[in-house]
Amino acid sequence: METVRLNNGAEMPLVGFGTYQMTEPGQCRKSVEEALAAGYRLIDTAQNYGTEREVGAAAAGSGIRREELFITSKVWFRNHREGECRASVLRSLERLGLDYIDLMLIHWPFGDVYAAWRDLEGLYREGLLRAIGVSNFSPDRLVDLINYNEVPPAVDQVETHLYCQQRTAHEWMEKYGVAHQAYAPLGQSRINDMFALPAVRAAAQAHGKTPAQVALRFLVQRGISVIPKSVHPARIRENIDILDFRLTEAEMEALRGADNAAPMIGTATDPKRVESAKNWTTREL
Repeated sequence: METVRLNNGAEMPLVGFGTYQMTEPGQCRKSVEEALAAGYRLIDTAQNYGTEREVGAAAAGSGIRREELFITSKVWFRNHREGECRASVLRSLERLGLDYIDLMLIHWPFGDVYAAWRDLEGLYREGLLRAIGVSNFSPDRLVDLINYNEVPPAVDQVETHLYCQQRTAHEWMEKYGVAHQAYAPLGQSRINDMFALPAVRAAAQAHGKTPAQVALRFLVQRGISVIPKSVHPARIRENIDILDFRLTEAEMEALRGADNAAPMIGTATDPKRVESAKNWTTREL
C-alpha cells in the first residue's frame, strides 16, 4: 500500500476504508473484516458514527499486527470543552480496545475548538494519539488553528470528489504541510450521474477500470488520501484496486472539468448549517 508521510513523520495509507452510516448490528464489523482481508490498513471511524466498537473488534480479530494498522477516529463537537475532549478520547480508546489511536480528528469546527485542540495536543504528547488533525475545516479556519497553537494538524479531512475538488483548500493544505484526505470521494447521492460523465467513462474504458476506480484514481493521483465506504465485498475490493494504473494528463484535465466547487455535505461555512448543528442527533459517545 502506498502511503502519505504526515508532517510529524508518521506514514498514513493513501487508500483507506470508511465506516459512516453502517447502522445495522454487525454490519460494520463484517465490512471492516472484508476490507482488511482485501488489503486496507487505514480504517476510518468517529465517535458519532457509533462504529468504534465494531472497528476495534474487527481489527482485534484480524490477526494483523497493530503497527500495520492505521486507525482514525473523530471527536464529536459536543465534546469540545476542555477536559471533556480528553475524556471522550479515552472512551474512544476503550471502545476501540486500543492503547493508542493513529489519527484523531476534530470532526466539525463548531463549539470550543481551541479547548479541544489543547486536549488533543496533550494526548499526542503522551503518545495516546500518533497524530492529530481536523475535518471539515475551511482554509481560513485551518490557518487560524495553525497560527495560534503549537502542534499543527497533520490532516484535514474534507468532502472531496469530482464535483467538489477542493482546489483552493488543497493549495492551502500544501502550503502548510497538512495532508488532504477525501471523505465521500465517490460523491454519495450523485454517484450515478458522476459515473456517467463522458470523461469518466472514456478513462474507464481506456484503462480497463470501472468508473469508481477512475474517480478514486483522480484523487490519489493528486496526492489526496481517500476513504471510500461500501458494505459490498466486490466493491470493497474494487475501491482499493486503483494503484496499478495512471491517468494521462489529458484525462486528468478532462476530469478537472467536472468540478463545480460545491460541497454537498461539508458546508461548515454555511450559517444555516452551523445553526442547525445544535439539533443534530448524537450517537454513541
